[in-house]
Amino acid sequence: MMLRLLGVCLLVLAGLPIPCARAQAVVVPAQLYNGEALAAFLRKLPTAYAVSPPVSIIQIGDSHTAGDMVTNGWRRRWQAEYGSGGRGLMAVGRPYQGYLTWGVTARESADWAVNALFGRQHASDGAPLGLAGFTRTARRAGAWVQLAADSPADQFDRFGLCGLTGPDQGAVRVVFGAQARDYSFAAAAPGAACLDLAAARPEAGASVTTLDDRPVNLTSWAATRQSGGIVLANLGVVGSRLAHFSRNTDAITGVELRASHPDLVVIAFGTNEGFDPALHLDEAEAAIRGQVARIRTLLGYAVPILLLGPPDAASNRAEIALPGLPETVQCGNGWMMPGHLARIRALQLRLANELGLAFWDWQQAMGGACASSAWVEQGLQRGDHVHFTPLGGQVLGEALADDLDQARRGLPR
Repeated sequence: MMLRLLGVCLLVLAGLPIPCARAQAVVVPAQLYNGEALAAFLRKLPTAYAVSPPVSIIQIGDSHTAGDMVTNGWRRRWQAEYGSGGRGLMAVGRPYQGYLTWGVTARESADWAVNALFGRQHASDGAPLGLAGFTRTARRAGAWVQLAADSPADQFDRFGLCGLTGPDQGAVRVVFGAQARDYSFAAAAPGAACLDLAAARPEAGASVTTLDDRPVNLTSWAATRQSGGIVLANLGVVGSRLAHFSRNTDAITGVELRASHPDLVVIAFGTNEGFDPALHLDEAEAAIRGQVARIRTLLGYAVPILLLGPPDAASNRAEIALPGLPETVQCGNGWMMPGHLARIRALQLRLANELGLAFWDWQQAMGGACASSAWVEQGLQRGDHVHFTPLGGQVLGEALADDLDQARRGLPR
């Protein structure tokens, strides 16, 4: 919120006053549209702390989701409010340099290769992909990955592991607390399977070690609690668009979705689409329509879905911002909000209304077009005018949580 005291502007964030510079960052509430589409999910929140399994949220997206700044701010707020159900579903190990997780830390041996939905790590003929967007492959005995809780509060009493099955697939030993379980991914036909282990009390970590030289392909793992609360999994691939989500395999993604049984799916793409000067809105629309239908088909039920519009962002490159477009906004100092960013946001809002989805206007929550200038100046957004600092992510995650809480309070009784 904004405060003015003795003529001095202060921005109060996370309980700490920060002097405002020339530009002033603001957080604008009430940016959730069509919140009634989430009614079935929102009604579960008041009793989330007392239910088992926990209330599950899965967010798929691009680097904003992968970086876990906003999702972590949202996660921390709601786990404090409704109880912690654990860290949730994640990519296995450390699939790329700079991979960040909050609450848990992964380590791995040097034996693991990776295939990804997008980027330099993507190989169209590589190992099939699942919900997390990364498949980790080892081809020798003794390769290991470990997941450790960062504090006692982050410990978990349920551990899940998903991977590819088939005639040539190998086996692993999973150690979870006092348990040691050998599990083979060998099967008559290619597919996917998930192992689910429960412990009598929260444990500090789990490890997975290959038992032979046959290939082992791991697609995700999960750390949760059986006692209830909120689980918010952030599954993002840097640089990706929603169209790339179709590169994962139905057989694998469906198994993982059904194992997670989400109460809410969040689709958070749009920045990379909006920064593409060759954007085709018809293709972007087809991706949204197709993936919404696909997710619900794979799950087998009409899961509530929230679209996150892209945040306010800017470019200082004319070939990206396209200053000739009427939607492009000049922000000053050579920075421009790309016109295609406005177009993809408008498309998402229209489709949310047509498809019965909720929509959160991330840009307007930041204060509108060119707000990124103020957010950068006050250390809430990085100097690229796109990505967020931990503090900026916390502020926005809490703003999203607040808007959803407000929508819940407004539901008819």
